[in-house]
Amino acid sequence: MSATSERRERDRAHRHRLIITAARELAEAEGWDAVTTRRLAERVEYSQPVLYSHFDGKDAIVGAVALDGFGELATHLRDARQGAAEPGSALRAVCGAYLDFATARPALYQAMFTLPTDLKFASADTPPPLRACFDEFVACYRADNERRELHAEVVWSALHGMAVLSASGRIPPSWREERLDFLDARLADTPA
Repeated sequence: MSATSERRERDRAHRHRLIITAARELAEAEGWDAVTTRRLAERVEYSQPVLYSHFDGKDAIVGAVALDGFGELATHLRDARQGAAEPGSALRAVCGAYLDFATARPALYQAMFTLPTDLKFASADTPPPLRACFDEFVACYRADNERRELHAEVVWSALHGMAVLSASGRIPPSWREERLDFLDARLADTPA
């Protein structure tokens, strides 16, 4: 690859990252309805056709933001699991980290889980950052537990419900710790 081609590729990658960052910032500040190609083009100081050369539209931008979010969430969950005081407390630590992430980054969480994207879960086409998130839940269970992926799915589903219902005010956030204790007590995989 020539130096000119490498520079063009670096410039393209930089623009791509700039668009994703601008979309995240705008969504966090004003909500996803405020994220339009026109507003993004103004914000990144490129024309709308330049944006469309990177993304097919808003859904593709949301998908790119979501993919970034899954990478961040995977790191956050891994840090929580590895930082757990003892192996038996890993699930509780991961669950708390998950809800902390959802609460601290509501627009990002919305992109990851509620807005339309082409991201596929639980399939051969699942992107590595999504799989990495799931694997952090799976890693909370003993390797000899043949149903650990099922347990991980149920825990993730419950946490997602808690995150969405709490964010919408349908369940009181003040009971968060009690919910996590309940979930951990019922679904932890600690040796007898």
